[in-house]
Amino acid sequence: MPSADELLDFLRTRRSVRRFKPDPVADEAVSRVIAAATHAPSAHNLQPWRFVVINKTLSARSAQSADKRTKLAQALAAALRADMAAEGAPASEIETRAARSARRIDEAPVLILLCRDVTAVRADTPEERVMSIQSVANAATYLLLAAHAEGLGGNWVCWPLYAQEETRSALELPETWEPQAMIFIGRSDEEAKEKELKSFEEVTIRL
Repeated sequence: MPSADELLDFLRTRRSVRRFKPDPVADEAVSRVIAAATHAPSAHNLQPWRFVVINKTLSARSAQSADKRTKLAQALAAALRADMAAEGAPASEIETRAARSARRIDEAPVLILLCRDVTAVRADTPEERVMSIQSVANAATYLLLAAHAEGLGGNWVCWPLYAQEETRSALELPETWEPQAMIFIGRSDEEAKEKELKSFEEVTIRL
């Protein structure tokens, strides 16, 4: 069992990673990461999180996974183009952003889409909906920390929020699975940067 200082240092050293080595990530490691994420707290213990894994491994699923990855990249890029065009963004900027999005999806060894099961609520109220979204976010935090424990880098992006139906259609997901976020996982290929944090005093009120 790590000491309190060791655990706190572990939490402080997690960083978002945007560049990954092409090294594959074993399915077993991904399974451990997701299993850890399922231990996150959730409102009413309803555990509304659902995970979709696309892993670049040399398995029988590789061709199918590559096809799903391509369809996802195309769906998100199309939604991005439409949103930016509606905002009047220059065509060159739109294509640059779309290309960067596609590149990051293609390069990440593992993609994990986090969804919310819309039926996993006690009642159909705004408060219960927010609680279930918060529960999925808790699972995402556990997932990122578990990846860190496995020596892997991770990065949380919320692109699927802007294209929920397109994402669900591209991956042929159940209608009740509402895409919330996507996490890229792999071995880091960049130097960790120091985070610019607000001071403890700025974000805390003692009563």
